Amino acid sequence: AQQPPDSCQTFCDCLEAAKTVKCVDGNLTAVPPDLPPYVRTLFITGNRLARLPAGAFPAQRLPDLSALNLSGNHLRAVEAGALAALPALRQLDLSGNPLVSLSPLAFGEGSSPLEELALRGALRNHGVLLSLAAVLQSGALRNLSRLELADNGLLLLPAGMFTALPALQQLDLSNNSLVGLRNVSFQGLGQLQSLDLSDNSLGVLRNGTLAQFRSLPALRHIGLGRNAWVCDCAIEDLVAWLKESDQVEGKEALTCAYPDKMLGKALLKINSSDLNCSVPVDLPSQLQTSYVFLGIVLALIGAIFLLVLYLNRKGIKKWMHNIRDACRDHMEGYHYRYEINADPRLTNLSSNSDV
Repeated sequence: AQQPPDSCQTFCDCLEAAKTVKCVDGNLTAVPPDLPPYVRTLFITGNRLARLPAGAFPAQRLPDLSALNLSGNHLRAVEAGALAALPALRQLDLSGNPLVSLSPLAFGEGSSPLEELALRGALRNHGVLLSLAAVLQSGALRNLSRLELADNGLLLLPAGMFTALPALQQLDLSNNSLVGLRNVSFQGLGQLQSLDLSDNSLGVLRNGTLAQFRSLPALRHIGLGRNAWVCDCAIEDLVAWLKESDQVEGKEALTCAYPDKMLGKALLKINSSDLNCSVPVDLPSQLQTSYVFLGIVLALIGAIFLLVLYLNRKGIKKWMHNIRDACRDHMEGYHYRYEINADPRLTNLSSNSDV
């Protein structure tokens, strides 16, 4: 049935000339069912949707919708098929929602055309982070060029989270609590141009991570500001990379946070002498030293034992003579009994005497 011209105005502002609909701060609990088919940019923000069920957007009713902003709606669940019926969707913003559940089939069973996904402050539940990783790894969002995961308090990222995003150009991981990137792989992100790791809790970047950065041909903008860099011996590789690389923005402003004696010192101005790194002894040398020490201890014990024997030689000699006499007396007793038992006359005499 043909919609009346003003049906969109009940809960939303509909701007047909701009192909835009805004449903803002209206206490909506569901997506309006009468959205106009001309809409290309849709704002449904500041409402109380709670959940986004399958069929939330009527199948093929919004053929041109390319930008969808669902931020700040108290959304807790995005169910299977909720975003599957939007063939032109390129931008999706779910920021500021306390997500608890994200279905692996939220974008349908095929490959989504989505190019930009914003989840700022929406992944504070660890289960949702794992669900997002599963969605990304499934290849459903292979067309993503921008992924925003800032402000989520993330400590660690699931291993292999970004391995199925060959078109990714911008990755924002800023303002989290990341303590390391050891299990994070950036391999395969051949198109990655920008990586924001600022405002985290990174203490050092290891050689494996630095090697990955070097191997990405398009990566020219890496943000590392406001991290808790630990300036001990482990940071030498990072400092060497910073001095030779042109990938890090504002690298001159990176400073040490620990230890106290290095607080505020620029990473680019660190020398090996500042770190006071002693050369570690390799394992074979340590083992050789241990064996030598053990040999000395055993030799000392042996010398003490021989000394004790020498000092007590007379007592030992007397003790050995006593043992020899006792053994001889014992053997003579056995010999005497054997002679009696072997001679019949002595045996009969012994029997008669018993009677």
